[in-house]
Amino acid sequence: MTKFLIPALLLFTSIHAAAQKKAVTDNGDQVVLYADGTWKAIDTDSSLEPQISVNAKPFIKSDKSKFLVKSSRANVGVWIDAKKWTFKKGGVNDEVEYHFAAKGNEVFGMMLVERIEIPIETLAQAAFQNAQEESADIYIVKQEYRMVNGKKMLLMQMNGTVKGIKFSYYGYYYSNPGGTVQMVAYTSQNLFQDQLANAEELLNGLALIE
Repeated sequence: MTKFLIPALLLFTSIHAAAQKKAVTDNGDQVVLYADGTWKAIDTDSSLEPQISVNAKPFIKSDKSKFLVKSSRANVGVWIDAKKWTFKKGGVNDEVEYHFAAKGNEVFGMMLVERIEIPIETLAQAAFQNAQEESADIYIVKQEYRMVNGKKMLLMQMNGTVKGIKFSYYGYYYSNPGGTVQMVAYTSQNLFQDQLANAEELLNGLALIE
């Protein structure tokens, strides 16, 4: 049976990256030291780019995604292909309302829903800044606005290392007066391209429930 991989990053994390440490060189540069003896310089100016591109292509849910996993916190849900995805509800005090896993594939997902309205740019910036606390080498690979099932959302991809594992996080960020949602798919960096279509299918199921 497919197991749910611990996500390890974003706003809800509590895992500390014991397999990597920060250090300062003689020249005052900050670096990350990995357990295998390698290191990488830290870009202390990393942040969301001021200009975010717009993807003109419309993104809609798959015709095979017919099962609705609905939030109990806001009028939002995600349509999934129940033959392809499993899901489980988070705990009472779990910021992640739902966890997802693709059957037979190493790609996972999570849906976080809050009642407070937060501008999506602020939400994504907060997610990135909190991720920096858990993964010193985290960086933004891609960000763009998309129209997803008729709603403007922000896509952001982040790569980082946690406990020696190189993760890719690929998610949608959305907010309106009814609440805020983060819908994030994740896998290891070496599998990201292989699992991108599966990740897109999960994310594109995100929709408001009228």
